[in-house]
Amino acid sequence: MLNKSFSPSDRESALYRRWEDSGRFAAGAAGQGAPFTIMIPPPNVTGTLHMGHALTMTLQDTLIRWRRMQGRDTLWQPGTDHAGIATQLVVERALAAEGGPTRQDLGRDGFVERVWHWKGESGGAITQQLRRIGASLDWERERFTMDDGLSQAVREVFVTLFREGLIYRDTRLVNWDPVFRSALSDLEVENKEVNGSLWYIRYPVEGETDVTITVATTRPETMLGDVAVAVHPEDARYTALIGRNLILPLTGRRIPIVADEHSDPEKGSGAVKITPAHDFNDYEVGRRHALAMPSVLDEGARITLADIVDDLVSIEGLADVAFVRALEGASREDARKRIVGELDRLGWLEKIEPHRNQVPHAERGGAVVEPRLTTQWYCDAATLAAPAIEAVEKGDVTFVPRQWENTFFAWMRDIQPWCISRQLWWGHRIPAWYGPDGKVFVAHSEADACAQARQHYGDDTPVVQDEDVLDTWFSSALWPFSTLGWPDSTEALACYYPTDVLVTGFDIIFFWVARMMMMGLHFMKDVPFRQVLIHGLVRDEKGQKMSKSKGNGIDPLELIDDYGADAMRFTICALTGQGRDVKLGRKRVEEYRSFVTKLWNAARFCEMNGVAPVSDFDPATAQGVLARWILAELSHAVEQVTSALEAFRFDEYAAACYRFVWNRFCDWFLEFAKPVFSSGDTPEAVELRAVAAHVLGTVLKMLHPGMPYVTEELWHAFGFGPEGSLMTSSWPVANVPEGSEDAQQELDWVIRFITEIRTVRAEMNVPPSRLSPVLLRDAAPGTLARARAWEETIGRMARVSEIGEVGEVMPAGSAQAVLGEATLVLPLAGLINLEVERARLGKELSKAIDEIGKVERKLNNADFVARAKPDVVEENRDRLASFEADKARLEAALSRI
Repeated sequence: MLNKSFSPSDRESALYRRWEDSGRFAAGAAGQGAPFTIMIPPPNVTGTLHMGHALTMTLQDTLIRWRRMQGRDTLWQPGTDHAGIATQLVVERALAAEGGPTRQDLGRDGFVERVWHWKGESGGAITQQLRRIGASLDWERERFTMDDGLSQAVREVFVTLFREGLIYRDTRLVNWDPVFRSALSDLEVENKEVNGSLWYIRYPVEGETDVTITVATTRPETMLGDVAVAVHPEDARYTALIGRNLILPLTGRRIPIVADEHSDPEKGSGAVKITPAHDFNDYEVGRRHALAMPSVLDEGARITLADIVDDLVSIEGLADVAFVRALEGASREDARKRIVGELDRLGWLEKIEPHRNQVPHAERGGAVVEPRLTTQWYCDAATLAAPAIEAVEKGDVTFVPRQWENTFFAWMRDIQPWCISRQLWWGHRIPAWYGPDGKVFVAHSEADACAQARQHYGDDTPVVQDEDVLDTWFSSALWPFSTLGWPDSTEALACYYPTDVLVTGFDIIFFWVARMMMMGLHFMKDVPFRQVLIHGLVRDEKGQKMSKSKGNGIDPLELIDDYGADAMRFTICALTGQGRDVKLGRKRVEEYRSFVTKLWNAARFCEMNGVAPVSDFDPATAQGVLARWILAELSHAVEQVTSALEAFRFDEYAAACYRFVWNRFCDWFLEFAKPVFSSGDTPEAVELRAVAAHVLGTVLKMLHPGMPYVTEELWHAFGFGPEGSLMTSSWPVANVPEGSEDAQQELDWVIRFITEIRTVRAEMNVPPSRLSPVLLRDAAPGTLARARAWEETIGRMARVSEIGEVGEVMPAGSAQAVLGEATLVLPLAGLINLEVERARLGKELSKAIDEIGKVERKLNNADFVARAKPDVVEENRDRLASFEADKARLEAALSRI
């Protein structure tokens, strides 16, 4: 006997252990059908589950469970990313908290050993949290991006690309973390809007007494590295000065005035100082004009004069070599204050304005990121990108929704060299060794590098390995084939590559999706996946981005604790529509927990009424009208659910399941079936119990991808199969019984009849305890006969005392509703006060009309729409739709009387 309610906290972990222990997650466990493969976006080994993970993992698991039930040979590849900078930061902080040795004290080998120790003890907690969601990953195949096999793949790719000339060293501008002292990827940089200043500085024109050009800058401390001032070539204020030189205040250095469209005549003074070593835009200007690129900030963002010391010229009243030399080693913040003060003292500071500007910060450590000119390892991304672009153009890879292909093309067609080196100790160390003269030897191992050096130098010459490690995205780019055993030719590689669909967020289309395509096409000669499903962000119920500062974040583990994994998963499916973000709140999860409860209660009702699986039941043999109706409705639902999953429409999948289970199965079929179930073992009751069991079993199958726990519990409890077997049962196929069209027409008519009566009673405020007769006017003989046949059901479900016909005179005080050719007449005199009801409905209608006017005035105000927050505008549109629906309902109610 089923318990009164389903307790997720008591059953989820046990059900998951049984699944995992039974091997049902393993590739090949479901059958020998065509492979279906999804590669997990490997979460950071330092990570903990957040709503973004919950979203993408739920969608992937829904697809995997569905395809597994279809008999496909499913592989959902699990694993974690070593997350270079994030992991190194975690371990360094742990060392500091313990008061023990620093990273530098331990040395490289000691620190890396400590990180491996941390990984063994604390890393990978997220994989246990994924189990809480119900993620049916093939855990036996779990990989880590620094496993030996994956490390071998990384070395093979690096060496191959180097030998092909696609990996090289270059000096370029990078994002630099001055605290961590490493280059960063764009994804590791977060722009924050801060209050700052705009300093207007006069630069004197060489050879002129009173002629200056004023530049506006947010970075006065970098002016020591200025090499030019740029003006727009069509800016009439400066055309006569283009080609002449300025004298750089403080340093006395001569710098040219150059014409470049980077300068915007509408911003500031229209003149821009050019510091190529410390600004990405200035770097491009510097390249266009072949300008020098001196660095004036070192790796710790402190002033260094090494590149400019020989150019310092002391000019009385303009530049003071002693002042500039005294800045050596000053922090950028201190240097800024001192430089501004000296400019003011010398009269070169024109004014200071408050200014809000975007300042890049390191996502992990929070340091202000500094654009820095350094020598790094680069990958020729443009060459690798060309086949990936062609693959999408040809349709070998399709994005869902398709509009994300435009984003992909925009990034890929303007791709820059990929900086792949990082100044860290944790990660894949770059397989490059240097001879005493700087000659580089790229090899699979130190022994190979020594052999190369011996051949080059003619004797055994010592070599030293590069200190840097590779960007984490480099190893992640190989994930679809390195996890399957490449560079070896494995059975898994032959079977599961290319994969079927990648499910991920739009924010890593460039960083991960594109790079997997680049590497897959280059080394596997095929795309890594056929489809890329891009989902939106998880936001709060008002559409705002979740953040700690706003306090509107939701912990998925807390949702699971409070409502169960099924409720959270089904909510995610229900809210995930293509091309839009997921607006999630606890209330929505609570609503779908009610759906879980509804399913459980329906199953208990079936159990209490003797419903049990019939092994040889054939839906095609069903005879009863109710039986054929529900089987036809079920078949329609199966079609809808399957089509929705095939199209990655998770919201439509959830909606189709919800509509059938709550509306058709629970609210109508089980209510219709109650008296039949109570009639003992009549032929009709026996058939209807068998039908109910078949429908319930099919419902559990349909719901299982989105709600695995409660469905698996009910599957076994009802005897549909052994414990844990639902996930490998066959996916239902649409099968409409013969002759069901008549049954559908009849039951749909009965449902409309009951619904119309219920609506009228509710609108007229008829108390539930008061039964009312229903009279039919202009009804065809067949309609009258049908009403008589279902009189007991209609009476029980619509609170109707009797069904009759309208005589020659329409009863006074009646409400009416149209059903087909007939009119349903409810005599209400004596049941309610009609005048009071008319007045009440009229008052409510006036109120609705007033509210519509207020909201329309707001929305018709262009200033309001432009200035209000998007969620406020959306909220008002929702209110307008709600009031308009109320107006239509009230007008219909008044017209009935």
